[in-house]
Order: sequence, then structure tokens, then C-alpha cells
Amino acid sequence: MHKDDLEDYLRRCIQDEPAECVAACPLHVDARTFVIQAAAGAWEDAWATLRKTMPMTQILARICDHPCEQRCKRGEAGEAIRIGLLERFCVQTPEPQTRSVPVPVQKRRVAVVGSGLSSLVVAWGLARKGYPVVVIEPGDELGGLLLEFPPHLLPPEAIEREVQNLSRLKVDFVVGQSPDLEDLCNSFDGVYWGLDVAGSRPEALEWDEQGNPVRNALTLATGRAKVFVGGRASPGGEVSPVNWALEGNMAVKSLDRMLQGASLEAGRVAEGPHSTRLYVNMAGVEPLAAVTAADQLRGYTAEEAVTEARRCLRCECLECVKVCAYLEHFGSYPRRYARQVSNNALVKGSRGANLLVNSCTLCGLCTEVCPEDFSMKRLCLDERQRLVDEGRMPPSAHEFALEDYQWSHGSAFALARAAPDSASTTHVFFPGCQLSGSNPEQVMAAYAHLRASLAGGVGLMLDCCGAPVRWAGREDLHRQGLEDLRARWQELGRPTLIVACPTCQLLLGEGIPEAPCLSLWEVLEETGLPEHNGVGVSPPVRAVHDPCTARYATDLQASVRRLLARLGQPSTELALSGALTECCGYGGLQLIANPGLAATVAARRSEESAAEYVTYCAMCRDTLAGTGKRVLHVLDLIFPTDPDPAGRPNPGWSDRRDGRARLCRQVLRELGEGQDAKGRAVDEHPGAPMELHISAEVKQRLDARRILHDDVRMVIEHAERTGEKFCLPSSGRFLASLRPRMAAFWVEYSLGENGVFEVHNAYSHRMTAEGSGP
Repeated sequence: MHKDDLEDYLRRCIQDEPAECVAACPLHVDARTFVIQAAAGAWEDAWATLRKTMPMTQILARICDHPCEQRCKRGEAGEAIRIGLLERFCVQTPEPQTRSVPVPVQKRRVAVVGSGLSSLVVAWGLARKGYPVVVIEPGDELGGLLLEFPPHLLPPEAIEREVQNLSRLKVDFVVGQSPDLEDLCNSFDGVYWGLDVAGSRPEALEWDEQGNPVRNALTLATGRAKVFVGGRASPGGEVSPVNWALEGNMAVKSLDRMLQGASLEAGRVAEGPHSTRLYVNMAGVEPLAAVTAADQLRGYTAEEAVTEARRCLRCECLECVKVCAYLEHFGSYPRRYARQVSNNALVKGSRGANLLVNSCTLCGLCTEVCPEDFSMKRLCLDERQRLVDEGRMPPSAHEFALEDYQWSHGSAFALARAAPDSASTTHVFFPGCQLSGSNPEQVMAAYAHLRASLAGGVGLMLDCCGAPVRWAGREDLHRQGLEDLRARWQELGRPTLIVACPTCQLLLGEGIPEAPCLSLWEVLEETGLPEHNGVGVSPPVRAVHDPCTARYATDLQASVRRLLARLGQPSTELALSGALTECCGYGGLQLIANPGLAATVAARRSEESAAEYVTYCAMCRDTLAGTGKRVLHVLDLIFPTDPDPAGRPNPGWSDRRDGRARLCRQVLRELGEGQDAKGRAVDEHPGAPMELHISAEVKQRLDARRILHDDVRMVIEHAERTGEKFCLPSSGRFLASLRPRMAAFWVEYSLGENGVFEVHNAYSHRMTAEGSGP
């Protein structure tokens, strides 16, 4: 992955953006984590969170003016979380002990004038970096303006505890001495003058007409070398302890950089409050009022604090993860996934992200719900193509789908027929490979209706649109497949395509844009429906499942719904439909690369509604039917072939392939006129295959293992022809194997009545042992 691409992906995913409360805090205290810990009553953890970024925690947590609350998202639905009261309660609980880590002592010394909050923060920050610090307080008591806070809010012992902490850091204190700036500059390597001390105004510095010190707003540097000043009241004169602390932090960074000889201004854009791009979906959030403390003077009790903290929305985006079982399955979110994919590309031999990349359905729902249009589809598809180009794509990831595509694009299924009994071919019906395999009888019924309804002649093209090879990252095969389809379309006279499958319509529209393309549903709306169509008396209300490849095909979606209404089929919408529809679990070859996850995706979609489903994608129908869901195809209502179409099971891989082959043979037999458009004679076309008997249990097992009946036939045929088989003494059955491709197949079988072979079990593997057979 190119560095610029990675940066774009990382920028688009906003999950790691700070919450509003964190971004609003001048100190960037992680208020979100703190409140979540408070909600769990984990006060030691909450203490640790405050201490990470809140200097002088015992003091500031009690008196902070909490600007975080002004931007709290909970305030958009009720009242903002009372973060200030929660911080105040937290520091009244026992402070957990910490282990101090010794740091090397620096040679350069710093003088800090005043002992207000900003000065104490400067002393704390520099002492932790190893600088010898002397705090010089002109008054008679340490604390500066802190002493003006009422004792119930800021008890003197809290100030004393923080002073003791500073003493343990080797900070020296001088009380009751009025410092001279000139002397300080001569005696120390750096000087900080805190203004959060009553009457503190060093005349040696320059002041503007409003009584503010002339200083650099970013670094707090004055016109006097090595002198920094801060801790003033906020603009407008209001007291802001958190901004005192902020200016203390800014002075620490400036003094440290000056003493180290580094730039004072470089890389300081993140200091102070800032905006955030984090998106928080507030839809459906019930308004809640804040908890009122029973004792307004003392603040929250433990029970009140926990109750208040539990109102927190725990702000995060994760809009994509909420609606995608795939993103949820891998336990993280797109920004981190982009890092994993980048590492997969950069580190040779790394395969850690292969399963992640190959498991995506490429459906695009994440992009639709993402406020920043992050596309896992683009990320994963680009990486698949890169793995293929570099020869690093594991064969097991998509091998089955690639072989199935080659079969469907080959002589056993693909053909192009001009309109029979017509001098021209103005239209050609392209049913797609999945509908052809799932219900070939419906394909012939729909084709007959189109021939009877459309003038000018309607031809037929049986083929695969190339979705499997495109999803597998095989752009070479995809381009070649499109060229083959384009050539056959041109040979037919460049007719208008009538496409039954939304995936075919999408890919053919992109790959052969010069070919006029209509959906079967649009055509059926115009030509009318067969007279026998209808759903009978009192049909159940069925929920419409939009295929993910029809996400942006609004005209197609509307056409299907109008047809359902015309058919008398009452329908309802799923929570995620139209542009927000979910994948059935087959898209992107998820079912091939990660069948366990695909089963979860399909089950989740099936459970979204208790109603029966109706869809207009054969693969969606079959995949959802595989979960036990009652689901039918729109064509089941128009051209019924089953007394209970919603209960028709998933045909599985083998029956679907057999259906395509059967359809091809029927077309050649009934419409062939001797040969097909590829020059094949009818009698040269593959005939009926070897007859097998496979129980429902074994058939289900073979389908889960992606072992086709044709694979079983090859093994048995080879065994019977060569005699290369074992006889199992315990059962009298035969065990035979064959490696026709990368995988070796083993079949346990016996010979039944009338020459029918009974299949009892089969499995496959890719293992090889040097010098041995499969």
C-alpha cells in the first residue's frame, strides 16, 4: 500500500478522534475514559486517568471550571454529564500509590515566581524532567490565588499534599521573599513568573494598555531573554483554573525546549482545546437529566456519582461496526484494519491480514454509513489484487470460486443464441449463472415470456458476469471474461441486454458500458405479467431483501416493489434496506474464504425480521434459505415452479452446477438448430452424467466441504476404470482417490442397484508426500 493511500485511510476513519469532552479540555484529560471508569465504581482507575494529564490533581480536580461539560454530547439529549462533580468526588477517595521513576538530574536551574496553580504546575513539570527548581513565593503562604477558594471546595490540606509531592521531587520553596527579575536572570538559567498571585506584576516586563503582559501567545516568552510569564485570568477577567494549568504546561514545554536548545514553536498546534471530527449518532438517545447532589456543599455521594456517570453515552463512532458483522468479527475498526493491511503489504512473509482481507463481502455498507466515506471494499479489493499480482494470494482463499467461474464461463454452460425464428435480435436475455443454477425452469419460463412479449427477436446468453474473479482480485480473468462477453454480444448484433441479476447488471454496466442494459423487472413492468401470475388468497406480508449489489440502483429497487404490489404481494421494509441493505454473506466470496463468518452474516440478516423474505437475487435467496429462513425469489411469484417456493432449500454447489448444465443442454436441444453460437454440435455437448445416490446428510457434508458431485464422479470413474481402489473389509465399500487439480479427493462408495453408485462419504486435502500418490 502506498503511503499516501494509507494516510487517506487513516484520516478517514475517525474512531480514534477524541470525544467532545476530551477535545474541549485544555489539558486533554481523557474525560470519556474517566467517566466510564466512574460508572463502574472503579475509582482507583479513574484516579489514574486523571493523573495522566491533570497536573496538581488534588487541587485542580476540585476547582476545575470544566469547559468539557459545555461540549458534552449528552447535553444534546438531556443535560451534560457533571464531569466536574465526578472529578471532585474521585479525588476525595483514597489516592492510589504510585512508584516514582528516577530521572537524570539536569545541570540547569529554573526559578518559579509565585505558588499559584500555574507556578506549581511549572515546578511539577520541570522537576519530573530532572531540573532543579526553586519556587519563590512573595507572600507569607503558599498557594497564591488558590487561597481565595472556599475551604469546602478546596481544603488547605489538598494544597499541602501537592506541595509535599513537589518536595519529594526535590523542589525547593522560599516563602516571604520579593524576587528581583534581574537577580533571577543572573542566578538561574530560566525564569517563570506566575501571575496567579495577588499583586504580582514585574515592572521589568513590558505590559500593554489593558494591563496584560506582552508575550508570545504560543510559547509565553517575553521580550526578556529566558523569562516566561503565565497564569493570568482568562480574557474577560473570569477565573479559569484549567487555563492556569494549561499555561503552566505551555511554560514547561517552552522552558525545556529553551534549555535544550530546541525550537520553542515547532509542532505545538495540538495544545489547548480544539475541535474533533468524531461522529456520535444521537438518533434514539433518550433525554436524561443530571443527578442532583443531595448535599450541594459536599457534592456527590458514591451512589450519586456512579448513577450520574452511567448517563454517559461513551461517545464513539463505530457506525460501520454496528451494522457489519464482518467488521465486528475481527474485533476492531477500519483505522486499525488499514494498519494491519499496510503491514501485510510492507512486511514480506506477513500473512496476518490475509483472512481479514479475504473475508470482506465488498458490499459497501461501511462507506454508506461512514461520515467520512471510509471504504473497506476498496481497501480489501486493492489488497487482494496486490496479493494476486505478487503471487502471495493463498490458493485456498478463492480456488473453488475461480474453478466454478471457469466452468460457468466454459463449454458446459456458456452459450450465446440469436433469437430463434426471427431475422433480427434486438434484445438478449442474460439470466446470470446463479439464477440459471438455482432454478433453470424459471429461466426458460422467463425467456419464453420475453420472446412472446417483445418485438424484434429475443436471444439468450448463458454465462457468468465475472463477479467471482473480480472479487478474487483476478483482474486478468475479469478483463478477459468481459472481452469474451463483449465479442458474443457484438456477434448477436449489439442487442439490448435484459439482465435478471443485480450483480450482473452492475458489472456488465461497468465493464461493457456501450451495451444498453435493462433489468428484467423494468421490462416486466412494461410488457406486463403472465396471466397466471399472482400470489393467491391472503398472502403473508413479506419483507423485501435488497441485494447489496443493488445498493445504489434506486430505479431497480422501486421497480421490484411496484411489481410486488401489482402481484398482490404485501411487503414491508427491513430496518436495513435500500442504500443501507446488508449482504447475505456470499458477496465478495466471503462464503468461500470464511464460511463460518458467512454463516453468521446470513443468520444475522435472516433474524432481522420474523417475516418471510422476498428478494430478486438468486444467490441471496439460496444463501438465506440455507439458514432455514423462508424466502422466495420474485420470479417464484411470476413463474412458479414449486408448490412452496419460500420453503425451497438452498440447492447447494453441486445442484446449482448441475442446474446450469441441464439448462444449457435444454437450450441446445430445443433451440439449437444443430449447433450453438460457439460452433458446438448438439450431440457433442456433454450428456447426462454418471448417476449417483447421495443421502441428504452426506450431500450437506459434501456441500460444506465444497466437494462437487462432478469431483465425486471423477474419482469413481477413475477407480472403476483403473481398479485403483481399496476395499474396506468391515463394510465392503470402496475407498478411492484422485488429484485432478491442486486438491486430492477421497470418496467412500459402493455399487447399488441398476448401476447407481451410492456415495457414503468424501473429503479433500492439499497435502502431498514426496514420492507418493495423493
